Amino acid sequence: MKAAEGSPPEAKWSVDPSAVPDTVPPVPVEDAEVPRWWAALGLPGLADVHVHFLPERMERRVWHHFEHGGPLVGGGWDIRYRLPREERVARLRAMGVRHFTALAYAHKPGMAQSLNDWTLDFARATPGCVPSATFFPEPGAVQYVRSALDAGARVFKVHLQVGAFDPRDKQLGQVWGLLAETGTPVVVHASSMPVPGRCTGPGPIADVLAAHPALAVVVAHLGMPEYDEFLDLAVRFRNVRLDTTMAFTDFADTTAPFPLRLRPLLRDLGLEGKVVLGSDFPTIPYPYAHQLHALARLDLGDDWLRAVCWHNGIHVLGKAL
Repeated sequence: MKAAEGSPPEAKWSVDPSAVPDTVPPVPVEDAEVPRWWAALGLPGLADVHVHFLPERMERRVWHHFEHGGPLVGGGWDIRYRLPREERVARLRAMGVRHFTALAYAHKPGMAQSLNDWTLDFARATPGCVPSATFFPEPGAVQYVRSALDAGARVFKVHLQVGAFDPRDKQLGQVWGLLAETGTPVVVHASSMPVPGRCTGPGPIADVLAAHPALAVVVAHLGMPEYDEFLDLAVRFRNVRLDTTMAFTDFADTTAPFPLRLRPLLRDLGLEGKVVLGSDFPTIPYPYAHQLHALARLDLGDDWLRAVCWHNGIHVLGKAL
């Protein structure tokens, strides 16, 4: 691997052998099996960087879109966790998801600040929820991003496909600079899955990183289907990571299978802190356990699973914990 830009590489995660059981139970198939699995790995739980909680009206519209299909999701799918908000939080806790986000994203001007107010209030009222925020290229963006940081935001989310904006927009220059300066991670849907967008693909966000090489970007969905290009960004830039959201699942493998030849690089990146657990809960068409099952069947080793499912996510979200 080439040396990443920025500060020196951090040490690989180490695990106290005495804290790890001799055997790990079969990978979970149902959600009820999840706690026994992570406990047998010697972990205190799971840290998920890609979970969504939204204001009720917006949530209903998002769910309708995913269930009934549209230009970004085709024929749609059944949402596995279409439950009241309190029940969804309880479900995460029952599975041992100790830390999670409430990622919202603005798709037009004038909505980011109100979304930030909602997600920050939700985090204050919900133990384990990492304070989250968003932004959009518009006048005043740097001011409300700074306000969100002052109010406790520790992770941001932007969706270049749904928002249909160019991350290189000059109105975002100061925003990226501020987030780079503060070391605040940004979960970015930058890839061309499920369909290409005006500013998706590795090129636009790579240009942002070239201008702000210290920026902490978490590439959503492992960059599918442009796995090669986005894994390369994680190699090139010190603070670029990738989340596992929907990657390797049966659902994703039908359209965007992960190349077998990239597994050694994926293993190295995971052990170096650059792959983090993401799920897209609750808007997924399969049990949460299946995301973990999909990771385990990659056969990259228990140390890799420990890093991805807990240590790496804690490092990314650590400011909030």
